Amino acid sequence: MAATATFQYAVRDKQGKVVTGKIEADSPAQVASKLKSMGYAPMKISQVDGGGLKKEISLPRLGSKVKLKEIAIFSRQFATMINSGLSMLRALSILEEQQPNKVFAQVIGEIRSEVESGSALSTSMSKHPDVFAPLMINMIKAGEVGGFLDSVLNQLAENYEAEVKLRGKVKSAMTYPVAVLVMAILLTVGMLLFVVPTFAKLFSDLGGELPAPTQMLVSLSNFLKVGIVPIVILSVIGFVVWVRVKNTDRVREFIDPLKLKMPVFGGLFQKIALARFCRNLGTMLHSGVPILQSLDIVADTSGNKVITHAVHDIEESVRRGESLTQPLSTHAVFPAMVVQMLAVGEDTGALDSMLAKIADFYDAEVEATTEQMTALIEPLMIAVLGGIVGSMIIALYMPIFKIFDLIGG
Repeated sequence: MAATATFQYAVRDKQGKVVTGKIEADSPAQVASKLKSMGYAPMKISQVDGGGLKKEISLPRLGSKVKLKEIAIFSRQFATMINSGLSMLRALSILEEQQPNKVFAQVIGEIRSEVESGSALSTSMSKHPDVFAPLMINMIKAGEVGGFLDSVLNQLAENYEAEVKLRGKVKSAMTYPVAVLVMAILLTVGMLLFVVPTFAKLFSDLGGELPAPTQMLVSLSNFLKVGIVPIVILSVIGFVVWVRVKNTDRVREFIDPLKLKMPVFGGLFQKIALARFCRNLGTMLHSGVPILQSLDIVADTSGNKVITHAVHDIEESVRRGESLTQPLSTHAVFPAMVVQMLAVGEDTGALDSMLAKIADFYDAEVEATTEQMTALIEPLMIAVLGGIVGSMIIALYMPIFKIFDLIGG
């Protein structure tokens, strides 16, 4: 049996006046039930701890503890249950019980309690901004207002599933080259620390002058033996600093334009950003979210500051009553094909469906590009790895040809 606690509440009476007070109960849901039976409309319920200080019933920010894939699965299961006729509270209870991620299960349980207390689903989700994105919250709010929450949940599920699939394609394409690069670094460091010193001692015992490539390899080995600890420390510090600052506006303003200009990966980054932008904007417009609000929300969902600035220009154009697509032609990040298709969608009143088609097109382009890159990078990385190891072996064995002459002398 749950321990009784003291709760502070704020409610509206039948005349619309705000009434506050304290009450003892086992849970916030029980407080809400008591207040409703008294004819009040609950607005806020918070627990009072032993020291008399108010303690809000909320969770801390969770960061990366809830993954995008888990949000996608949650959206699909939630949509299926609502479409099957289950009540929202029953669906949330089932999702809480079946959620393997304990942190996410706690969030769902908190949302269920707040909904049971009379809060809207979107309002409850907005209290967990590090779990539920503004895009999801605003779409659900539009569905609640318009009475088509089941349809919105389906669109959210499709949107998140497409995003998970897109990330999976990119991750699978990058796994092999990253693995080969790490292997090349480990092999190089291992040879410099353990193999080269053995050969260097042999050469010094025999005397004679080493060839330039071999001398360079020995010097690099000596430097690495002395500096390996500082290098590792600096690398760890650099990685920690990068993780902290990589998402700041100042860093992204510098890095994001460079990402689009990279020789091999620039086109891929552009297609990913365009697919994400078109899918998110199309989904929100289809759900009934006002266009200005949709543009403001999706500006940062593309993952690239170049597109973010372009979307803000579009937002200003729409706010002035001008065309949605007119500013796009001034931004090179949007290809002519995208501008033309959006112009047609705007003229025909089918902008949401046109955005969905563009997103599907770029999803297919990303898949094709990643397959081509994988086919190109695999032999290239093998050649690089072989070149590094082969060059080191050749540099080590160059003095071998002089050993017999030194022994004979």
